[in-house]
This record gives sequence, C-alpha cells and structure tokens, in this order.
Amino acid sequence: MNRKYRKTIIAGNWKMNKLPSEARPFVDELRAQLPKTKTCDTTLCVPYPIIPNVARAIKDSRITFGAQDVSVHDKGAYTGEVNAAMLADLGCRYCIVGHSERRQYHGETDSDVNTKVKNLLAVGIVPIICVGESLEQREKELTLEYIDYQVKAALAGIEPKDVKRCVIAYEPIWAIGTGKTATAEQAEEVCGAIRAVIRSMFDARVARAVSILYGGSMNASNCDELLAQPDIDGGLIGGASLKTADFARIVAGTAQE
Repeated sequence: MNRKYRKTIIAGNWKMNKLPSEARPFVDELRAQLPKTKTCDTTLCVPYPIIPNVARAIKDSRITFGAQDVSVHDKGAYTGEVNAAMLADLGCRYCIVGHSERRQYHGETDSDVNTKVKNLLAVGIVPIICVGESLEQREKELTLEYIDYQVKAALAGIEPKDVKRCVIAYEPIWAIGTGKTATAEQAEEVCGAIRAVIRSMFDARVARAVSILYGGSMNASNCDELLAQPDIDGGLIGGASLKTADFARIVAGTAQE
C-alpha cells in the first residue's frame, strides 16, 4: 500500500448471495466490528435488488456501496439491463466491471468492459476493472502478456484525469472461489506489472494514482502479507465479504504501515 499517492480500498463482492432483508442485520454487525479509525475505503458491491437496503443500512457510517455490473447501453429497449445513470441515481460509489464470471458466463468482451468503464466515469461512479489470467495461461507463462492486453483494452480512449479515478483489481481466475491464492510475491509481481502498463500508456503520475487491488481469495489469514506489498492497495473480497468477522479483519489489515 502507498497511501501517499492513492486510496486503500477494501471492496466486498457479495456475488449472488444474501437477500434484501439480510442487508441491515449484516451491516449493523459489520459496523460494530470495524476498526474505530478509518484506514481505507470500505465498500459493499451487492446485487441490484439489495442496493437500496444497503444504502439505508449504511447511512451515517464509513461504509459505501456499489454494484457488480452495469449495462453497455445508455437507455432504451434492453429488457433486464441496468444502466450507469440508474446506479448513480441510487448513490453507488463503485461498480465492478469485467469480472471473470461475467466474461465466462455472459460472454463479456474487452470491448464491453471499455464501454462500461466509460459509461461509469461519465456519471461519476468509480469502476473497479477486473483483470486476470487462467491457470493454463499462467502455466504457459503468458500471465503478464495477457494482463498487459486486458489493461490496455480496458483503458483505451480514456483521458488521463479519468484513469486516475479508475481502480484495477487483479483476480487470477484460478484463485477465485477455489481457496487457492497467489503468493504475495506472485500477486505483487502482477500488480506491479499493471502499474507499469498504465505508466507506459500515460505517465508515472497517473500510474501512481491508480489503486490496484488483489482479488484472488484474499481472506482474514492471508490479508496482512498481501496488503504489505507496495503495489497492492487493497482487496476485492468474495467469500470472506459474506462473513462480518472476516471482512472486518481484512479491513483492519489496512492499518499496517
């Protein structure tokens, strides 16, 4: 982490879990367990129907909220879609885009991710852009090449001042929901490479302003070592974000110097 130049962020990704009625009890319990001193942005990215419930539950707290996806379309006859303006009207601060599950199960392309990033920035929402390699790509030593392509595609055509508002989340696909995790050294290598790609596209000032999160099964046991890495500025937390004690422990891990 490097708080001098960029935000530390712990973002929970509930995926398709919990009910609207469970939001307030969860948030009340989480608030009681969070550290008294704010050391990071703490946000919950939840399914669309739960957003209003979380918004009410976090009122007057240090917790923010966001969404897990957004449409590529601005408005119109797109049944089932939710656009960026709708999320902004609900008060979302963050929105995840390009998660590997969206890419795998819904055919989301790098072009789609780029469009979604632009749509979110246009309404003032911070995009959390997910990138990551498969196990096959890692075994073939193609990780850095693939990450380079994903980052460049996601940020194509975006002004430097807007890139500074973006967040990148490195999620090795082979470590998502599997209980496996990259070593701190592996995670730092890729996060450092992501920053180098941004530097090559823009400049050093832009690169050092972008928060880069690690999202491959970060949990209460491994968060301290991962968060100690200079280019890891927080975490995108899946399973551990569904348990208040674990999530609060990860937030507490950002207090280290």
